[in-house]
Amino acid sequence: MATATRKKKSARRRQLEAAVNYPIDWLEERSGLIGGIKYFLFRKVPGDSGWWHTLGSATLTAFLVQLVTGVILAMYYKPSPAEAHSSIEHIQHDLWGGWLVRGMHRWGASVFIILMFLHMGRVFLFGAYKYPRELNWILGVLLLASGLAEGFTGYLLPWDQTAYWATIVGINLNGTAPFLGPFIAQFLQGGTYIDDGTIARFYAIHMLMIPGAIIALIVLHLYLVIRLGVTSPPWSKEAAGKGSMIKRKLGGRSGLTRPGARRKDQ
Repeated sequence: MATATRKKKSARRRQLEAAVNYPIDWLEERSGLIGGIKYFLFRKVPGDSGWWHTLGSATLTAFLVQLVTGVILAMYYKPSPAEAHSSIEHIQHDLWGGWLVRGMHRWGASVFIILMFLHMGRVFLFGAYKYPRELNWILGVLLLASGLAEGFTGYLLPWDQTAYWATIVGINLNGTAPFLGPFIAQFLQGGTYIDDGTIARFYAIHMLMIPGAIIALIVLHLYLVIRLGVTSPPWSKEAAGKGSMIKRKLGGRSGLTRPGARRKDQ
């Protein structure tokens, strides 16, 4: 009786596993995506990796929070001078949970930029920008510039006095750049001064152009991290090459023995 019950349960379990694995196997057979995700999640990393190496993942998490909360806010925000500020007030005070979503997006922008600086500082101090990771460092610099531009373009969207005058200062600073300064200022303003079209232009740049560039740069950045591996801390034996040197001395070539050990034929 008990044996029959166990066989029945095992048969049900096999059917359930087959039902769960079917769409996964279907997707893997046609795209190889599941294998790529498994390789990304379970790839080998140096044994001396620490909490400093999680700053990149923390920065990516902060960006994903900004992405999700930004999409939610975009559903209720109205990018026009007559309705921009009132729509922000509506999100803040009338929508259920609107204050939380806006607060996460507003303060999350600062967290995102701070984490980018910390991550790049860790990369610089660990020497992870050196050969063969120079291209990844360049991508990181472009990501930092894109993140700062994202924060600048989003600052105008509440359309209050602080946002208006701070944006004027920012545009004037960009306008003083040599050669391209006047063109950058005119591009950001949509003309010779801030008018009704400026907020729509900032909204398009903030919601479409810069996030698309950031996502593309992040994909390339992660690809190079997976391809080149994680850098060990500069104080570790692996970073100094001591681990591989010891392995070569202890048996990497035939005829080598440990210091002080006697050969068997002696």
